[in-house]
Amino acid sequence: MNKVCTALLCISLILLTLTLSIALPIYIRPFYYMQIEELGIPEKTGYDKETVKAAYDQVLDYLTLPGKEFGTGVFPYSEEGKSHFEDVRGLFVLNGSVLLSALAVTAILLWCKRKGYFRPSRPFGKHYLLSCGGGTLLFMAVLGAVASVNFEKSFEVFHHIFFPGKDNWIFSASEDGIILAMPMEFFLRCGLLFLCGAVSISLAMCLLGRQRDRRGKKGASAEALANTLKN
Repeated sequence: MNKVCTALLCISLILLTLTLSIALPIYIRPFYYMQIEELGIPEKTGYDKETVKAAYDQVLDYLTLPGKEFGTGVFPYSEEGKSHFEDVRGLFVLNGSVLLSALAVTAILLWCKRKGYFRPSRPFGKHYLLSCGGGTLLFMAVLGAVASVNFEKSFEVFHHIFFPGKDNWIFSASEDGIILAMPMEFFLRCGLLFLCGAVSISLAMCLLGRQRDRRGKKGASAEALANTLKN
């Protein structure tokens, strides 16, 4: 029972870390706003910052809010482009669903642990937080290393994995002008924000887990000493 609950807790914590980190560049819209002028998007598109911002907001509203009609502001779009954004919305909904589910499972299991219904085991001989954080850090290190070799190729592989058999993600600026407002540099920075978020949460888990481990060892040592003196 303890091992099963600990495994579920670790899985939910890792999923929560990843989905929450993915959500950062999606829901923090100022992250995009502050890059509009820096990336020279007004010059590339021929529209001022407010017009570009409005177009981005319309796309993100469609991707993240229920019942919103698809639109790209002043930019033209093709049916193929619209179809790709429909696919993206499906992934965003999936990420949000997993995030909320992982949050709920984590909260329930932590409540059960607090009530004493189960006692967490020690994966790989470490506190479960340390194991979760360390495993996620290792995964992010591998992912970051692969992406840093050739981000554009990694971006392409990502689309082949999550949109199998489709090429509607290959945009033409003349038909889907919104791509000019979301250049490759922006997606690279989204990847970096995701990476920073996941690493930060993982490091926090590692530090907290290590602290709990040390506290547990001190408590065990004190108890052993007390037993020795009693005997």
